[in-house]
Amino acid sequence: MSDIRFDDRVAIVTGAGGGLGRSHAMLLASRGAKVVVNDLGGSVDGSGAGSAAADKVVDEIKAAGGEAVANYDSVNSEDGAANIVKTALDAFGRVDIIVNNAGILRDVTFHKMSKEQWDSVLSVHLEGTMLVTRAAWPVMREAGYGRIVNTTSAAGLYGNFGQANYAAAKLGIVGLSRTLAHEGAKYNIRTNVISPVAKSRMTEGILPPPVLDQLKPEYVSALVAYLASEEFESTGQVYAVGAGYVSRVAVVEGKGARLEPADAAAPEAVRSHWEAVSDLSEAKPYKNAMEAAGATLES
Repeated sequence: MSDIRFDDRVAIVTGAGGGLGRSHAMLLASRGAKVVVNDLGGSVDGSGAGSAAADKVVDEIKAAGGEAVANYDSVNSEDGAANIVKTALDAFGRVDIIVNNAGILRDVTFHKMSKEQWDSVLSVHLEGTMLVTRAAWPVMREAGYGRIVNTTSAAGLYGNFGQANYAAAKLGIVGLSRTLAHEGAKYNIRTNVISPVAKSRMTEGILPPPVLDQLKPEYVSALVAYLASEEFESTGQVYAVGAGYVSRVAVVEGKGARLEPADAAAPEAVRSHWEAVSDLSEAKPYKNAMEAAGATLES
């Protein structure tokens, strides 16, 4: 089989100053992509800023023979997102790939969570993903090509103690991505999502060292590169990845129970059919909301 290459393609990787983002940027560049290395240069909780992180990755890419430029804008402002895309256009004349990786953590139990802690996490993860993608969307539509890789989390897919803000943002990214997959399909814009587990600043304080040693960021970047490649045609999918494991994740709906019209408004009727309601043995995913709604209305 031929190698997966990105010659003449331009990629934007947000939050690429370290960890997963750095790994994504390095791999794409090593396969021929011209890369915009975006990083605000702040701490894990989003405070502070600086150019050192992005500059260091750019220097690494150039030292290895690749092409890259740095960008230090925050993803969660319209002007910042627009300037990230402008950096790619000014330096390389196009945008083909976006890897939305930037994020912060403000972990706290829900009853102690402030509005600011909620807003800041949703702003960077969910709004940042939307803003950067929206800034590049017209460019990709005009070109008739785009590959977008967004980042969710097991916390978003399944929930996690002390991460209500993070989980809400990460599952929101899935809904956004699935909608973009529908809207971008006729323009050859493919949008997919990864749910990674990898060693990073975010996980170093959560997972023990023996586990972290198995979670090389490069194992996640291999999937990112495949999803970002021209040959990858699927769209609107979610994939769990880490430690050499890759699997598709899906929202599924069971066969359910069909209540008679005379009983459908009675909670007792729902209770009497609860075993069938809860049964997932014949569960299946739906392509979109209309298909799911149609199944609900089937006689």
